[in-house]
Amino acid sequence: MKIAKASFVSPDSNFAYGFVAIALSIFIFAYSTRFGQAPILLYYALWLPLVLVDYRQSLGNYLKFYWIVAFSLLACLSVFWSAAPGVTARASMQYLSHIICALIAARTVGVRTLTLGVLTGVCLVVLYSLAFGGYHYDPLDGNYSFVGAFSSKNLLGFFSSLGIYFGFAALFILRERGLWALVALVTFGLAGYALVASQSATSIIATAATLAMLVGVRALLLFAPRTRKTFFLVVLIAGLFVVFIGLNAGGVDLLLGAFGKDSTLTGRTYLWGEGLAAWGQAPTFGVGYQAYWVQGFSEAERLWEEFYIGSRSGFHFHNTYIEVLVELGVVGLLLLALVLLRALVGHLLRLLDDADNVSSHVMLGLTVMLAVRSFFEVDVIHPYAVGSFMLYYAAGLAVSSQTMRRLTAQEPGAAVAGLRHA
Repeated sequence: MKIAKASFVSPDSNFAYGFVAIALSIFIFAYSTRFGQAPILLYYALWLPLVLVDYRQSLGNYLKFYWIVAFSLLACLSVFWSAAPGVTARASMQYLSHIICALIAARTVGVRTLTLGVLTGVCLVVLYSLAFGGYHYDPLDGNYSFVGAFSSKNLLGFFSSLGIYFGFAALFILRERGLWALVALVTFGLAGYALVASQSATSIIATAATLAMLVGVRALLLFAPRTRKTFFLVVLIAGLFVVFIGLNAGGVDLLLGAFGKDSTLTGRTYLWGEGLAAWGQAPTFGVGYQAYWVQGFSEAERLWEEFYIGSRSGFHFHNTYIEVLVELGVVGLLLLALVLLRALVGHLLRLLDDADNVSSHVMLGLTVMLAVRSFFEVDVIHPYAVGSFMLYYAAGLAVSSQTMRRLTAQEPGAAVAGLRHA
């Protein structure tokens, strides 16, 4: 029996394969560190063979991705000036191959398939954490938090945030009904419980901000394109003004106080200062990709000890931009900012032009969540991480002509034709 290529690589015809691939990938991103190398090999086996099935469909015009892969290429090149070249060489190749998988997913998996796959994957992740997870004592704030089967409450909080967001997107953007609406509601409830139990202030704030933004955008979409663009600029300017007033009136302290945090963000402001001092030692190109948090290096060992990181791994500056400045300098920061901003602004402009573009509607909320979290977490610059996969999927979709109008209005084969042309 001959199986059609479209069953694997066409967004119109590969729901079964794409759904399973996304759900398994989410679970692998969550727990690969617990199960060793086998899950990572499975992850590659889910995406890379699609190039052999149909390389034109899977890769398209790869020259259009130059701005997306520039950051990862710089990470690879940093092996030549890295303080730990062996670590940089391995990690950078992992990161580049991870991005390639995400771009393949952007070319071959539709947004609806992604949404339902993420929902199922997050549901499995949360259920596993509830079944086999536990609590962790944080010596910095003196509280016990539910971390599930993770080593950090913020990781559990991130996956929970994704479950809540994609549940919301499935119900109110994609307007799923029946079985998938039930899956969305169940995942929304489980993820909501895990998010509250984790007490991850970053995840709670980012989730609330993202959902509030989506509600506001939904109201804007009721107007004609020219009117909604004008209103958006007015709201954006007013929002920036309110944020400025709030910062000067102590609003940050009030917000943090609601989560039991002080103005130091449980030591993060000190950590940021240490990161900026480290950046000053190599401001242009940094010390090399992942070449700072290396066992045996004096500064890393000192900070691990000060922050009670007994494992001496899995730590960072809790700010994406400072982390990038330290590792890849100002050049790396500009290249990463290009990916973040172009993905976010690209989907925003498409949605303001076309209110029925559900792909960009879903991706806009996702990129906003990643952008909010980027100031307090490091989600998008590591291999085999759900944040980096989502960012590069969104960026790849921003390049592709696949971001189409409402799914129900899509003509059969239109996505395939558009992708081949792209």
